[in-house]
Amino acid sequence: MLLASAVVVWEWLNEHGRWRPYSPAVSHHIEAVARAGPRAGGSVVLGQADSRLAPYIIDLQSMHQFRQDTGTIRPVRRSYYDPSSAPGKGVVWEWENDSGSWTPYDMDVGITIQRAYEKQHPWVDLSAIGFCYVIDFATMGQINRQTQRKRRVRRRLDMVYPLVSGTLPKSQSWPASPGAAAAPPVPACACPQCLLVMSVKATVPAAGPGTATLQPRKAPPVPPAAPKAPAPAPGAKAPDGMAAVRGSLKPLAAQGGRRQAASTPALSSASSAASPPGAGSGKASHPGLGTLNRSHLQRLAIAQSRVLIASGVPTVPVKNLTGSSPVNPALAGITGILMSAAGLPVCLTRPPKLVLHPPPVSKSEIQSIPGISHTCRKTTKKQAKKGKTPEEVLKKYLQKVRHPPDEDCTICMERLSAPSGYKGPQPAIKPDLVGKLVKCGHVFHLHCLVAMYNNGNKDGSLQCPTCKTIYGVKTGTQPPGKMEYHIIPHALPGHSDCKTIRIIYNIPPGVQGPEHPNPGKSFTARGFPRHCYLPDSEKGRKVLKLLLVAWDRRLIFAIGTSSTTGESDTVIWNEIHHKTEFGSNLTGHGYPDINYLDNVLAELAAQGITEESLVQEKD
Repeated sequence: MLLASAVVVWEWLNEHGRWRPYSPAVSHHIEAVARAGPRAGGSVVLGQADSRLAPYIIDLQSMHQFRQDTGTIRPVRRSYYDPSSAPGKGVVWEWENDSGSWTPYDMDVGITIQRAYEKQHPWVDLSAIGFCYVIDFATMGQINRQTQRKRRVRRRLDMVYPLVSGTLPKSQSWPASPGAAAAPPVPACACPQCLLVMSVKATVPAAGPGTATLQPRKAPPVPPAAPKAPAPAPGAKAPDGMAAVRGSLKPLAAQGGRRQAASTPALSSASSAASPPGAGSGKASHPGLGTLNRSHLQRLAIAQSRVLIASGVPTVPVKNLTGSSPVNPALAGITGILMSAAGLPVCLTRPPKLVLHPPPVSKSEIQSIPGISHTCRKTTKKQAKKGKTPEEVLKKYLQKVRHPPDEDCTICMERLSAPSGYKGPQPAIKPDLVGKLVKCGHVFHLHCLVAMYNNGNKDGSLQCPTCKTIYGVKTGTQPPGKMEYHIIPHALPGHSDCKTIRIIYNIPPGVQGPEHPNPGKSFTARGFPRHCYLPDSEKGRKVLKLLLVAWDRRLIFAIGTSSTTGESDTVIWNEIHHKTEFGSNLTGHGYPDINYLDNVLAELAAQGITEESLVQEKD
C-alpha cells in the first residue's frame, strides 16, 4: 500500500521532445475516463472538455493522442507532482508568443518559477533546469541569455489539477488485468524498456503481475537572489523520456504495490500486491516463446515501437535510394522483450537526451566568418519581376519546333501534333505552336508553357516540368525576415576538428502578399528564431555561402501548411534541409550525419543554386 498524495497532470510530447501539459480542465476529463476503467471504452474525446481540441482523441491503451483530421500521433503520459507545487495550487505561468497569445511553460519550469516567486526572489535563473532564460519578477519579463530578447510573462490562477491521495493505485496500466498470482522480481533498471518488459510478462499466460518502482526526481534548486544577473546559463537540455514524480514530492515507499512509469505505453498488468524481494522459495517462472501467439507478438511489436519513440531512443541514419533517412531501431527492442520473456539476460540502456542548443556563448566569443562579409542578411519586399511578358521570357529559353514529335505534351497530356488541351485563361499565343527547351531538349506546347508560367511566381525564371531543369534565376515567396550567421567555439558531434557555424533565422508573423497562397490573409511564424548548425569546415562554409544565396532569392522558407502540426497559413521550410539539433541526432535533424553536407548541396542545386550562383551574385 502506498500512502501518499499527489496531483495528476496529463502531458503530451511535442515535436521538440518536450512534454507539454494539458490544461487542468482537460486533465480532469482524461483522469475521469482513465479511472472509469474499461467501461468508459478506453478512448478520451478531448473536445468534450475543450472545444478547441475537438480533433483530438487519446487512446488510453497505447497512451497516444491521435488527431483525426491530420492523422498525427503523439505519446501522452500521466505525471505526478507535489500538491504544494504550482499545479497543486492552480497556478499557471505563461509567456507571450509572437502572435500575442499566451503559452504555458512546461510543468517543471512553471514549478521552478513559482517556487522562486513564493520565496520572493527578485528573479530566477532557469539554467538549473536547462534553459538559457532569466525570469525578472519586477518587470514580469523573460530574458534570453544568448540573444537578450525579452518577452512578457504572467501568472494566473486556474483550476487545481486532479488530486490522488490515500492508497494510490498499485498499477498505472489501463485496464488492470484481473486474477494474477505471483510477482516477478523488480527490475534493476527503471527505464521505459525494462518497465515494458515487466508489464509484457504480466500479459503472457502463467506469468506473474508486472511491477516496478520508479524513484521520484527532485526538483532542481532555485538560484539564490543576487543584485546582479547570474552567469551565462549552460546549454539547453530537453527532458528525458522517462516519467518521474515531479516537484518536491518525497520518495514513496518501495514495499507493496509499486507504481509503473506513466510515460510507458501501458500493457495490462495485474493489480495484486507484489511480493517483497526474496520472499518465497520458488523462482518466478518465465513463459517460453511457444506461449506467445500471433496476437501477443503483434501487440509486443506495436507497444515496443511506441515506447521506443516516446522514450527518445536515438535514430540511426540509414542510406536509401533518396539519401539518408532516420530509422528507429524498434526491432532491437522487440528482440529484447522476446529474449527477456524467454528468461534470457538482456541489458537495456537508458535513452540519451535531446540537445538542441550549445552551451551559452558570450559576445566576445562569437566570431565573424572569414571570407563572408557582414553577419546578417535581411529580406524585405518581393523581388521585382524580370521580363515584360511571359512570351518575352519564354523566347530566351525556347526554340520553335516546326515538326512536333509523335508524343504527348506532359503539361496538357494532348498530342504535340494537336492543339493544346489547356482549358484555363487563354494566353495570347496560338494553341498549336510547339517549342523545345534549349538545355534539356524537352518539348511542350507554347500555349501550355505560358499558362504554367502565369500560374507560378512570374519572376523571369522557368523550370522544366519533366526534368526540373531551371532556366534563369529561380526565386521564391519567402516572407520578410532576418538571417544571422557567425562562428561559436563549440564542436558538433562528428566534427571535433573544427568550430561551429550557427545560423539564426527570424521571421515575424504578417500578412500574405499577392505571391502567397491567400493574399491579404495573416500568416503565423511558429518556432522563431530558429537556430541551425554547420561545421566550420571548408565544405561547411561553402554550404553557408550557398544558403545566403538561397536566402537572398527567398527560397529557404515559404508559406503553406505545416506537415508537423497541420496548421495552414504558416511559415514552413522549403525543401532545403537544416540541422536544428546541436549535440544529438534523436530527431534526424542533428549530427553526426556524414552525408548531410553533400545532401544539402544537392538540394540547393535542385533550386538552381550552385557555385556558379556565387559568381552571378557578385556580378
